[in-house]
Amino acid sequence: MDLISVDDLSDPLLEELLRRAGHWATHEPDAATRHLTGRQVVTAFFEHSTRTLMSFEIAARRLGGSVTRLPVEMSSVAKGETLRDTALTLDAMAPDAFVIRHPEPGAAREVAGWMATPVINAGDGAGEHPSQGLLDVATIRRHVGHIEGLVVAICGDIRHSRVANSTAKLLTRLGAEVRLAGPARLMPEGHDGPDGIDEAIGGADVVMMLRVQRERLSEDLGDAPGEYLARYGLTGERLSLAKPDAKVMHPGPMNRGVEIEDAVADGERSLIRAQVAMGVATRMAILEMVTGEARAR
Repeated sequence: MDLISVDDLSDPLLEELLRRAGHWATHEPDAATRHLTGRQVVTAFFEHSTRTLMSFEIAARRLGGSVTRLPVEMSSVAKGETLRDTALTLDAMAPDAFVIRHPEPGAAREVAGWMATPVINAGDGAGEHPSQGLLDVATIRRHVGHIEGLVVAICGDIRHSRVANSTAKLLTRLGAEVRLAGPARLMPEGHDGPDGIDEAIGGADVVMMLRVQRERLSEDLGDAPGEYLARYGLTGERLSLAKPDAKVMHPGPMNRGVEIEDAVADGERSLIRAQVAMGVATRMAILEMVTGEARAR
């Protein structure tokens, strides 16, 4: 099977993925559980990445698999090869899973239609980022204990955030109240929600901050140094509006001193590094799922 959107996951499959992610967060695979032994994972990232790319590759290797990274800037893409021809070429080499990040929304689903190889969407523009949504939910479940009934504020550049799309869908589906907030120019068309960051954070159990994706803006925000943090960022003062034990999250990369204050990012309530660790465990579960389905066909 492919993993393109969190909407592709049935309730039982979602629960199994979260259970397996929790398992791998506390267990090391041994010879009997290295289910990717003898299997090949190909990664192709058409946008920059640290956390997602490295965690998929580490996850594959921990499960005994081999990883081949397509160096996009040195590939035939630079000579004008289409995404379809690149996908068909890689598919002809018969890998066991293909992990792709691409700047165009919907690109991963197109690729999945061209390939027999199971495809995992590692982010498609401002579309979705299903593995990030899964790891965010898995992190909250591990460190808070449950999802249902929580209030989660997701704040910042919502308009361009594939993370917000996937994570908010899963949290809502699992019974959380999700509040989206940010500068008006960075909110989706027709958004109906809290009027501001302070209102969204008030009484929240979890506060997730998002980076301003300035590379996707047609015009710069024009904010002066320190202005964004003061008006929209997560400072210690603003965090005090949330519940006393509220957790802080950020999918990364962080712009410290812009959307989040250093003391908050590194504070005892921060789960930011825990998200990174859970990213490996969650992607292990995802690779097990897609390659297991491939074996069964």
